[in-house]
Amino acid sequence: MRRIFFFYGLICYLLSVLTVFYLVGFVTNTMVPKSINSGVYTPVWYALLIDLGLLALFALQHSVMARRGFKSLWTRLIPAPLERSTYLLLSSAALLLLVWQWRPLGDVLWDLRGTSWAPLLISLGWLGWLLVFSSTLLLDHLGFLGLRQAYDQLRNRETPPPEFRTPGPYRLVRHPMYLGFLLAFWLAPVMTLAHFLFALGMTAYIWLGMALEERELERSFGDSYREYQRRVPRLIPVPWRWLPAEAMAR
Repeated sequence: MRRIFFFYGLICYLLSVLTVFYLVGFVTNTMVPKSINSGVYTPVWYALLIDLGLLALFALQHSVMARRGFKSLWTRLIPAPLERSTYLLLSSAALLLLVWQWRPLGDVLWDLRGTSWAPLLISLGWLGWLLVFSSTLLLDHLGFLGLRQAYDQLRNRETPPPEFRTPGPYRLVRHPMYLGFLLAFWLAPVMTLAHFLFALGMTAYIWLGMALEERELERSFGDSYREYQRRVPRLIPVPWRWLPAEAMAR
């Protein structure tokens, strides 16, 4: 059974990685057959209804299943080492459903192709994706995507609890992964109404997710995390807050 559980965790891990790579192509309108601005056009009211429903389903699944109370109930039904893998499996399913059923809206809010702004926006957008992937690698990529837990149960050992660490960009902002997503979603040379709706919905979810996540991090790490909150901003780097207290006093 431990081998079956590990194989399950490995499948969920690979599916999660592939889903995120598809999301990159979906948002950037490259490399994938179905992107944010492609598909069958339908009446605007119908497209808005479908797209908003898909965004709400994705946000609800992510927010509810990530909470500690839900996890305590959920692990009565599934083995604890597979909780993270199952969460990511369902998250991938919700995201794939979104990109599959997403309805395009043809109105263009801005089109900066051919201007000096386009290369800058494209570069910053790809920088956002780089920040997303590097953020998971700097902390615990395998644990974040559930594979470490599945491997530990294969080796018949306990997965150690997460440690509070602030490597790299975590010293500048508390949520570099969310910052990367915001850069990737918003900084596009062409912004259609469908893209704007997607970015707006994801921004609302990110804002809610940050608040809920920080509440649980406070419970887990206590004063250490509260001091981190006092010292490091959520999303926007503030240079003077990087200075030690004695330097600020001078």
